[in-house]
Amino acid sequence: MASGSDRNPIIIGGLPSQVPDFDPEETQEWLDSLDAAIDERGRERARYLMLRLIERAREKRVAVPEMRSSDYVNTIPTKSEPFFPGNEEIERKILNATRWNAAVMVSRAQRPGIGVGGHIATFASSASLYDVGFNHFFRGKDDGLGGDQVFFQGHASPGIYARAFLLDRLDERNLDAFRQEKSKAPYGLSSYPHPRLMPDFWEFPTVSMGLGPIGAIYQARMNRYMHARGIADTSKSHVWAFLGDGEMDEPESLGQLTIAAREGLDNLTFVVNCNLQRLDGPVRGNGKVIQELESVFRGAGWNVIKLIWDRSWDPLLAQDRDGILVNKMNTTPDGQFQTYATESGAYIRDHFFGDDQRLRAMVEGMTDDQILHLGRGGHDHRKIYAAFKAAVEHTGQPTVILAKTIKGWTLGPNFEGRNATHQMKKLTVADLKGFRDRLHLPISDKELESGAPPYYHPGRDSEEIQYMHDRRKGLGGYVPTRVVRAKPLPLPDDKTYATVKKGSGQQSIATTMAFVRLLKDLMRDKEIGKRFVLIAPDEYRTFGMDSFFPSAKIYNPLGQQYESVDRDLLLAYKESPTGQMLHDGISEAGCTASLIAAGSAYATHGEPLIPVYVFYSMFGFQRTGDQFWQMSDQLARGFVLGATAGRTTLTGEGLQHADGHSQLLASTNPGCVAYDPAFGFEIAHIVKDGLRRMYGPDSEDVFYYLTVYNEPIQHPAEPENVDVEGILKGIHRFSEGTAGSIPAQIIASGVAVPWAVEAQKILAEEWNVKADVWSATSWNELRRDAVAVEEHNLLRPEEEQRVPYVTRKLTGAEGPFVAVSDWMRAVPDQIARWVPGTFQSLGADGFGFADTRGAARRHFHIDAQSVVVAVLTELAKEGKVDRSVLKQAIDRYQLLDVSAADPGAAGGDA
Repeated sequence: MASGSDRNPIIIGGLPSQVPDFDPEETQEWLDSLDAAIDERGRERARYLMLRLIERAREKRVAVPEMRSSDYVNTIPTKSEPFFPGNEEIERKILNATRWNAAVMVSRAQRPGIGVGGHIATFASSASLYDVGFNHFFRGKDDGLGGDQVFFQGHASPGIYARAFLLDRLDERNLDAFRQEKSKAPYGLSSYPHPRLMPDFWEFPTVSMGLGPIGAIYQARMNRYMHARGIADTSKSHVWAFLGDGEMDEPESLGQLTIAAREGLDNLTFVVNCNLQRLDGPVRGNGKVIQELESVFRGAGWNVIKLIWDRSWDPLLAQDRDGILVNKMNTTPDGQFQTYATESGAYIRDHFFGDDQRLRAMVEGMTDDQILHLGRGGHDHRKIYAAFKAAVEHTGQPTVILAKTIKGWTLGPNFEGRNATHQMKKLTVADLKGFRDRLHLPISDKELESGAPPYYHPGRDSEEIQYMHDRRKGLGGYVPTRVVRAKPLPLPDDKTYATVKKGSGQQSIATTMAFVRLLKDLMRDKEIGKRFVLIAPDEYRTFGMDSFFPSAKIYNPLGQQYESVDRDLLLAYKESPTGQMLHDGISEAGCTASLIAAGSAYATHGEPLIPVYVFYSMFGFQRTGDQFWQMSDQLARGFVLGATAGRTTLTGEGLQHADGHSQLLASTNPGCVAYDPAFGFEIAHIVKDGLRRMYGPDSEDVFYYLTVYNEPIQHPAEPENVDVEGILKGIHRFSEGTAGSIPAQIIASGVAVPWAVEAQKILAEEWNVKADVWSATSWNELRRDAVAVEEHNLLRPEEEQRVPYVTRKLTGAEGPFVAVSDWMRAVPDQIARWVPGTFQSLGADGFGFADTRGAARRHFHIDAQSVVVAVLTELAKEGKVDRSVLKQAIDRYQLLDVSAADPGAAGGDA
């Protein structure tokens, strides 16, 4: 045992680590050897020796701390580069044609009278990266499998269109219809990757920055999940995400890196196009973004490949025996590298190489032009191929390739590396001539001087085009291509829904639990049960879904390598490599990414999955609303449950948990079908119809959003003559008034329906008012129907005018109409203009707060007694009751005293 004096602290990462020294003499010998190396050969030699020792230690599986960053050079040394299997000359010609057409397409889109914009600088910087991928790596879907999933950088879309043009997938009419989707239909091209707008072409929407990276991570994970559960063979699928270095500032870009490393997603490669520029200027002018990203990714457990210098630097680096060149590369900030990209060779000679005689000597035999063309690795096909090959062959970790490029590369001195290049969209005649000359294209000056610049196609029989087709044939088909091969699912029969339709009897349960009971029955179905994918952000127990743990189990590719602390309990936490439940931790963004990947599996892999994502309160549409737009764009399907919904239902949680507006946010998403059901039988019909619409013979590209509550209530059995059409279209009469003589109508949704029923009883017994209660299962769908009807009538005045469903449904019901919900008034107000009578709404407008349900509802004046006063008020306006009764009612029910309200039911997490 080492003595206390031998327990010398070793500083690792700035912190002391107490490690005993069992052989101080041997330790001193190693230290003396290092000192001698420094004294005799210098610090650079000693550094090299240390790095080699670390490398050998890892080879021998000796655990040593990971270095956060390495030198500012290529990770793959020249001697380790693999043979390049392509014809580089032909590939250069292909790339030149693609570059030209991409730039010309955007420039032509700026012609007078159009001016729809576009971006050319991003693709110009990343063109070589894509070209190597298309020619050698991206797998298509011709073998009937899912191929590779490629997340293209949104601003690079012109280059993807330009390549598709060369392959005859698009023609000149398409290119000239860029960003003119309606006026040039059916030839219009969307501005960015939008599957909803081009459903046969694009697969993944990526231009909302940060959503591409997180989407790619969870797509790679979903591929593994589907394979592990035997749903689809995804063993040959690789996920590629092409990203920008500026994009990596988005929290979603880096926030979920660890899950990819933790689950060993070696089917995932990030390619970060490090052109060192944001939209306005340098990403890290005073720093080095590649070094920074290397540290972040290494720390998260990723394999990092840096691709910084092209082959023209190889001879110089080979001469760099004392490390002076590498040191210069290490210490030059990005802002200065961008300046070098815009300056002359003489400037680079003086300012980069001129600081040290040894550096100047390296380039003495080079001309200024040769120095000027010392290039970046992201433009060198051989270097790129080496990086891509190393990435796909690496096992056990996801890989990131940090590829250094120049924004606007080849577009000429007015574009390359300029801070404003992202906003530059039109090339002058001089720009076009210089661009043409640089690309060596056979286009005459006359063609450039007369009208719009022409597109270039070398001819269908040219060796370039044949090469392109041959490469894609060898890789399994064209990319990007979206294919829907999935067949309709056999849907459960009515017996599956019977239990929920019976109601809850004497038991009080929340609508969340009613849905969970239905889900349990659906998952027992032999045909579709295995296709359900349960997703929740660390709240399964809150939603009463821990009952699924023992049977469905939680997906973990490593299984459960520990004894669960609750293993003796009936509902023990259980992880499995074939688990059905996705437990993504406290990450709504991660859960929504899982939802999107699962919901689009019917197209990605030809195998439908039925995701059920349950989130807490407002932490869905409010926190991840951009991803729900991404979900609609990606044509994903599935069920989203806004559990613990309502502004007053989630007692005690306070302001940021009191959701009174998610239904309004959902109404803004055209792909979202939103419902606010009150009872289990309504949920049964909504879910049954959702399965039909999303997974039946005539499937639709929508997803369903249901808000459910945590307040226990007694659920009635399905009425004998239930109005199924009304439930699905958005409104049905739940309770017809049976007493009283003065007619009125109460429309309520969700948890407010029981308040309406109580108000109905009070109105009849105390005020002689006969009120009907209507359950508005979907304010949003009622409004959409009415808007569609109005648009039809506007454009077809000669035809019989249609009537909105809500108007038809309520016609004959004598008003006034009072609407109430646990949402802000803007939610029910959506239907106000189409209600055939006087309309008033009550709602929970304002911030939420912690209190009893009764106190909160009295504060917002949406409880049963407030509904009574609202109905009486509207009747008084119509002269059907005397106004004096209003003050009587307010005093009787103490509406101005929050503490006088019945506290209501307590608890009820599910």
